[in-house]
Amino acid sequence: MQQRRIGDRQVSAIGLGGMPMSVEGRPDRERSIATIHAALDAGVTLIDTADAYHQGAEAVGHDETGHNETLIAEALRSWGGDTSDVLVATKGGHLRQPDGTWTLDGRPEHIKAAAKASAERLGVDAIDLYQYHRPDPEVPYEETLGAFAELLEEGVIRAAGISNADPEQIQLAHRVLGDGLVAVQNQFSPAFRSSLPELELCAELGLAFLPWSPLGGMKQAAELSERHAAFGRVAEEHGVSPYQVTLAWELALSPTVVPIPGASRPQSIVDSAKAVHLELTPEQVAELTASGD
Repeated sequence: MQQRRIGDRQVSAIGLGGMPMSVEGRPDRERSIATIHAALDAGVTLIDTADAYHQGAEAVGHDETGHNETLIAEALRSWGGDTSDVLVATKGGHLRQPDGTWTLDGRPEHIKAAAKASAERLGVDAIDLYQYHRPDPEVPYEETLGAFAELLEEGVIRAAGISNADPEQIQLAHRVLGDGLVAVQNQFSPAFRSSLPELELCAELGLAFLPWSPLGGMKQAAELSERHAAFGRVAEEHGVSPYQVTLAWELALSPTVVPIPGASRPQSIVDSAKAVHLELTPEQVAELTASGD
């Protein structure tokens, strides 16, 4: 598997997003574990999760906070291979209420408590990469970043990241956290390209850029080639899925890009992982990029 850098770690150029295995419409636990194992078998060494990847308590009858983190920890334990090079990234600051609605909490005390709870669920002494899930407009951004600085100093987390951030927030986080900041996770796909300035800033600062929903989201991915004809045409030229073309295009935009497609079926992540072997011509990359204009 082709490698890319997140901080001082080398990871697979394609990661696995865990969200579809824990929210509404999720598969049974057996298939989820099989999906994570298939990713590991394919050479994936980056798995992205969050404490908020779960269903509301009213739907399942109990609090599920950290469901996806627990699932990933179980899959890593049961895989049977060496997982020492697997980087598990998780996030805090975004919550699901009992009715399933999403809320925000960027208070330093919450972030610090959430990080420690995530580490316990993951069964680790220190979280490889802990990310601020989504800015809380009620809490000054710098105050929240201060909690990340403390978590780094205390050794609760090894590296910090931010998600759903704009260029100003990235610059601020870079000033506050210095080398402790290693990644930015923003939405980016053929359908959602407004994070291109953030992608370019990450390349300038040497930060990994992790596109979430890189295929356009769980609902729209199935219609990717219909919605974005250029990706369908290039896929036909190579005899591969439009998903592989999409991920290969994102990889071609910058060596700092590490897409994290979500998956809930083994065959989905296996197909996505093959994108690292797909070589697009400069003309094809230009065509795909221009298709969003």
